[in-house]
Amino acid sequence: MNAYAAFFFDCFGGWLMKYIFVSGGVVSGLGKGIITASLSFLLKSRGFKVTPVKVDMYFNVDAGTLRPQEHGEVFVTHDGMETDEDLGHYERFVHENLKKENYITAGQIYSEVIRKERAFEYSGETVDVIPHVTDEIIRRITYAGEANKAEIVVIEYGGTVGEYKNGIFFEAARILKLRKPKDVIHVHVTYLPYLAHIGELKSKPAQTSVHILNGMGIQPDIIVARSEKPIDKKRADKLALFCNIPPNMLFNAPDLDAIYQVPLLFHKPQHHFATACLKLLGMGSKKHKEISSWQEMTNNAVKKWKITVKIAIVGKYFVTGDYSLIDSYVSVVEALRHASWQNGVNLKFDWIDSEKIEKGGAAILKNYNGLVVPQGWGSRGTEGKVIAIEYARKNKLPYLGLCFGMQMAVIEFARNVLGLKGANTTEADPDTKYPVIHIMPNQLEYLIKKQYGGTIRLGAWPCYIKKDTKLYDLYGKYNNDKNLPWNQPDGLRVGFNLKNNSEKSEKLVFERHRHRYEFNNKFKKDFEKNGFVFAGHSPDGELVEAIEIKDHPFYIGTQFHPEYMSRPLNPHPIFLGFVEACKKL
Repeated sequence: MNAYAAFFFDCFGGWLMKYIFVSGGVVSGLGKGIITASLSFLLKSRGFKVTPVKVDMYFNVDAGTLRPQEHGEVFVTHDGMETDEDLGHYERFVHENLKKENYITAGQIYSEVIRKERAFEYSGETVDVIPHVTDEIIRRITYAGEANKAEIVVIEYGGTVGEYKNGIFFEAARILKLRKPKDVIHVHVTYLPYLAHIGELKSKPAQTSVHILNGMGIQPDIIVARSEKPIDKKRADKLALFCNIPPNMLFNAPDLDAIYQVPLLFHKPQHHFATACLKLLGMGSKKHKEISSWQEMTNNAVKKWKITVKIAIVGKYFVTGDYSLIDSYVSVVEALRHASWQNGVNLKFDWIDSEKIEKGGAAILKNYNGLVVPQGWGSRGTEGKVIAIEYARKNKLPYLGLCFGMQMAVIEFARNVLGLKGANTTEADPDTKYPVIHIMPNQLEYLIKKQYGGTIRLGAWPCYIKKDTKLYDLYGKYNNDKNLPWNQPDGLRVGFNLKNNSEKSEKLVFERHRHRYEFNNKFKKDFEKNGFVFAGHSPDGELVEAIEIKDHPFYIGTQFHPEYMSRPLNPHPIFLGFVEACKKL
């Protein structure tokens, strides 16, 4: 521990940290995650070591077994934790690889309390919700800060105030404030609906939300008022008065054209969000870091470019009732956006249900500049994906297959080029004669034992990219900083024998995974004879990590998820190459 770190370590064995809780009211989906990410970005720009933490109140231990249509995308950290999609936003804003400690659920809390009770770690005490569960919540939050050596921990509470399941977490926040009154503040994000028939924003729902929070013993220090339109002074003053905060502690967050504009909205000399938080915490601002590159990026994000690229995303996790949601593939969408801004094009993407292609064919794809088939599970909709991929291969349509999308590309090639009729993944057809995609041996043991949660191949793993491949060229072209996330081995499992790469014949990257099934090497030679390129592989050469085909403007599939590590200031090389190819079509 260096001298600076030692200064922040007190005699009780804990970091002298500051805590900012972020809660939400009225409705979910207000953008607490973006507010948390933006505040973390601004505090970091002031020179502080900040770490954002997401707390979800459900009893799942992690997000891995949650239905995407219900909960949104599962985001995977470098060290293999399956988390809420907000962790992805955090990483994209603060430009850091976060850790498993940055994600907390009620399932983790209660299972640990029960484990301790069974192990007699409470020394015979009657184990109760208070203080034992609340203390465990506080311990987890504090440990997240310690694991990241943070000076400030920004904790986003999932859901809204007033939900029955959330009460104990707010009680933990109240207790921590009681113990450390100078070190804890509470930011409440609430909603002011605009009633068109009246023509004004209404503050009563926001007032009610704050009053519920007051009933739990918490007075918010800052209120962020979300709304479709900017709030005028009259309503802002009224909201501040009835919510018991000074007017300068109210921040308006109206709808913007891009989420990356939110930090700039709060970055105002006379009314700066981070400054307000630092004053409340008794912390002076350090040297400001330049954020001009962020400003330039957001200018590109909202600019109207001369060229528009149309991309079809063929999947099955965005249809829920009569609505189509983007949350199931939010990292894919953001990665495409990052790449489009750097390529100087407008991005237009459409969700296409793969089951519709099964029924109506691939003609729907003829007006697009590119095709993406993202992750997925199970047999439903797989045939529609295969049909779409065949269209992309034959018609030279730029194609990007992500995880399941790579596996579907393998199946399509096996059937329509190698003539292996009925070739499939054993996930969709356990009895297929040609199992070109099959389950990894250790994964089969987990399934037999019904050990589904947290057992798949997760997190960052080393991958060697072969020379003389398009993938090798892309990593070389856009990989100009050793600190980029896909160059970082932090959080990896130990024990890898990474061979000497001094001859530069292959490029080593660390990409994140989330899967049980892999390419079946029994078919490898037949694929290679027919122009199929295995562009990436594991250090031992046993696992295929990326594929390409020859004589195509862009046709790449990856077993890993490059979208997890694309950042607005550093788009992922694969997405940059894909959008560039779409631009030329």
